[in-house]
Formats: sequence, C-alpha cells, structure tokens
Amino acid sequence: MPDSSRMTRRTGLRNAVAAAVALPLLTTAQAAVATRRPRPRLDVMTYNLRFASTEEPNSWAARRPVMRELLRRTSPHVLGTQEGLYRQLLDIEADLAPHYAWIGTGREGGSDDESVAVFYDTRRLAPLAHDTFWLSDTPRVVGSNTWGAMFPRVATWVRFRDLADGGRRFHVLNTHLDHASQYARTRAASLIAERVAAFDPSLPYLVTGDFNAAAHRNEVYDILLGAGLTDTWDTAASRSASYATFHGYAPLTPDGDRIDWILAGPGVEARRASIDTFSLHGRFPSDHLPVRASLTLG
Repeated sequence: MPDSSRMTRRTGLRNAVAAAVALPLLTTAQAAVATRRPRPRLDVMTYNLRFASTEEPNSWAARRPVMRELLRRTSPHVLGTQEGLYRQLLDIEADLAPHYAWIGTGREGGSDDESVAVFYDTRRLAPLAHDTFWLSDTPRVVGSNTWGAMFPRVATWVRFRDLADGGRRFHVLNTHLDHASQYARTRAASLIAERVAAFDPSLPYLVTGDFNAAAHRNEVYDILLGAGLTDTWDTAASRSASYATFHGYAPLTPDGDRIDWILAGPGVEARRASIDTFSLHGRFPSDHLPVRASLTLG
C-alpha cells in the first residue's frame, strides 16, 4: 500500500513552498498596481493682474473684491502672476490666507516695482529653491535691459515639492515679456528656452506668463515650442470657449488672440484648459482673462 501520510506531507510541503514563493510575488504585483495609481491633478493658472492703480472706474480698490472672489472660487495650486505691485500682492495674499504664499522680485529690484510673483497653495506645495533673472544680456544684473524693451523684464522660477504626490519635484517658470519690442520678446524667449533646458531633465516643468504675442502667430511661440514645450491649450483633452485673453475692460472677443499661455515640458498631460471669463456685477478683476489648466505631471 502506498504511504498516504508521506504523500500528504510531501504535497503539503510543496504547497507551503509554492505559497511562500507566491506571497512575495503577490505583494510585488500589488505594489506595482499601487505605483500605477493616477497622479493627483495639479491646477495651474496664469494671470496678468493689471497693476494696482487708483484710476477709476477700474481702480485696484474696485477690482480687489472681484479678484478675491475669482481666486477663492478657482483655488489654483500654482498661480503665475504678472504686473503685481508689492502692496497688491500682499492684498491678494491676505485675501487668500492662510493657505497661500508667494515668491517674486520687483523688475527694477525695488518693492514698488511690478513683479512676476508665483503664488502657491501651501497645503499642497513646498518651495525647495527659487530664483529671478533679468531678460537681458546680463541676466544677473538687477534692473538690466539690453534689448530695447520699454521696461526691464524678469522671469522667476520655483522648484516645488508636491506634498500630495509623494514629494514629487517640478519646476515652474513665470514671466512677462515686453509689450513694445518684438526683438526683446524673441531674445527673451530664447533665454527662457536656455534656462528651462538647464533644469534637471528628470523633473517636469511648466512655463506660465503673459507673452504679449499671439499663440501660433508669433516667433516667440515658435521659439518656445521649438525648445520642446507644448501649449496646454492645444494638448488638453477638453477646453472651454476661446477668447482673446487681453480685453482692456471692453467686450470680450471670441476666438481672439491668446497672449497668456501655460506651456509644459515633456511628460505633462493636460486634462482641461480654460479661459476664465468671471466677472461680478459687470466688473472684471483685471484687463486680462486668466488662463487655467488642470494637469498631471508625468
């Protein structure tokens, strides 16, 4: 007669060994599934604030409550601003407190100058490093202007750690190109392309700003897209109706020039892009419309 007890012990041993081998494999498979979980959405906005002036009917005092309502409704994780004056930026920070902070430097090196400040939601993002450079042949010289721009122009970049994405790091560069000189704009675009190319290539990056150039119809756009950036408005899976992003407090222009852009480096997925037409009691927060993008950083 066969030794049934021996056969049972052998079978049990084989099953135990198989189970021991299968358990780490199962754990590895589960870990792989976990790593494939969708990355959290990152909501980004670029917005020319229109500098704070006392001129009516669109003084900062009149526009500030509308700006506050817009930003509280949208709550972007990253907000690249243009034209903000120091006191104006403090007002916005106070209106968004306690969850927002900002980084920026005046374009002429003073506290009363316009800047390209980057606001961020402190519940989501932590800054690791930042810098401001001047759009000129001497980018480290404060207030320098060598390309014939009407004003000195700057770019500010921040490297963030994403607290909701396992400490994922990424760069945001925010800028405002000159409104008068095409030569200054093209030189600035080339410098910005050089700077983003010097970022850690393993990290995603975004470029936000008022470029004072129409998308698809200006050399500035060609230079930046030729450097490997993509226009999130074009690549988004869905988008809002299109308007000229500068309206000057006049009626909006459907399908007009987009001069405010959110650009992205390789691997960034745009889920949705929109041009926000929010107003309150007939008043706009600025003479520009903000551009928004919901992104996944690959």
